[in-house]
Amino acid sequence: MEIAALVAIAVSNGENKPPDWPDFLGIVLLLFLNASIGYFEEHRAGNAVKALMASLAPECRVKRNGGIWLTTPATELVPGDIISIKLGNVIPADARIISSPGGSIALDQAALTGESLPVSKKPGDKILSSTTCKQGECEAIIIATGINTCFGRAASIVGSARDEVGHLQQILAKIGNFCMIVIAVFLVAEIVVMYAVFHYRYRRGIDNILVLLIGGLPIAMPTVLSVTMAIGAKQLSEKKAIVTRITAIEELAAVTILCSDKTGTLTLNKLSIDKDSIELYADVTLDDVMRYAAYASNQEHSDAIDTCVLESFGHADSIDRTINIKSFIPFDPTNKRTQVTYEDKSTGLVHEVTKGMPEVVLGLCLGSQSESSDKADKMRSDVIKFAQRGFR
Repeated sequence: MEIAALVAIAVSNGENKPPDWPDFLGIVLLLFLNASIGYFEEHRAGNAVKALMASLAPECRVKRNGGIWLTTPATELVPGDIISIKLGNVIPADARIISSPGGSIALDQAALTGESLPVSKKPGDKILSSTTCKQGECEAIIIATGINTCFGRAASIVGSARDEVGHLQQILAKIGNFCMIVIAVFLVAEIVVMYAVFHYRYRRGIDNILVLLIGGLPIAMPTVLSVTMAIGAKQLSEKKAIVTRITAIEELAAVTILCSDKTGTLTLNKLSIDKDSIELYADVTLDDVMRYAAYASNQEHSDAIDTCVLESFGHADSIDRTINIKSFIPFDPTNKRTQVTYEDKSTGLVHEVTKGMPEVVLGLCLGSQSESSDKADKMRSDVIKFAQRGFR
């Protein structure tokens, strides 16, 4: 198109006629319009991505200036800073716990490991950037920031990938080269035919050449595709997807097999109870099972499973009005179960309820009996089926 503009303003000046200003201005306006639309859309998409990345930048509480707690952006942390971590905080950098009022905290490491259940950390343990505090609070000292963190090293590996020319750009380049070669051939043929065979006047032949140049080049195609992908990048940013190169949208659309972490990526990273799948092995109702499970859940310092049980029960606020809890044994890796002893306020009877791993609970039910039962065999079979379906 630039060549066509030069032809319209310079070469067409002849036969006592002024340059072809209308064609020249029309071509320049078209080029300017295409460039402006492409730049505007890409700039708007870039701003949307920047706004998304800015919204993801965390802040944290850090002890500085003689023990004063300040709120500062995570990007300003340096090794040696002491930070405060509370429930719901995202760990801003790799750190080591120095104290915890409750003795330990629970971290959601799904962003790094894909594991949906929180992991317990105690003083002296290392906590990693981008993990989330799900229980407890602590103070920790920063040991690595930025690219030196575990998450930063993983991000740098991804960012070090070569920015090769995309497949779409290669196709556009081939189309453009093909069009230019074809136009060059036809241009030579047209000049020979017009001036050598039909003896056209100079100005009339130039006008025909301009028509061939303007009509034969797909000048709007790159702009249309750029605008389309820029709009796609903006829409993806609204869904919390960061697009750093808009041509990657077309490349992702051409993917046939995508290997991805499931937990928190393809799923919500949130536990839920499928009540329709609950199996009953005694003369109890589904509501009874949910109520007993809620009784055996810790309401004050609940982990992910206890929180899920209480939310599914739906009447957690009524537990204190219906029972008096005599004792509660929380879950630990050794016993692999929780146990509650409570008194029913309506009857005055004392009951015990336990919740834990199937084999542990089954062992309590069978007691000293070594022989198996039909119900026990069915429960073991159901556990295998649930595991095959990805249930916990």
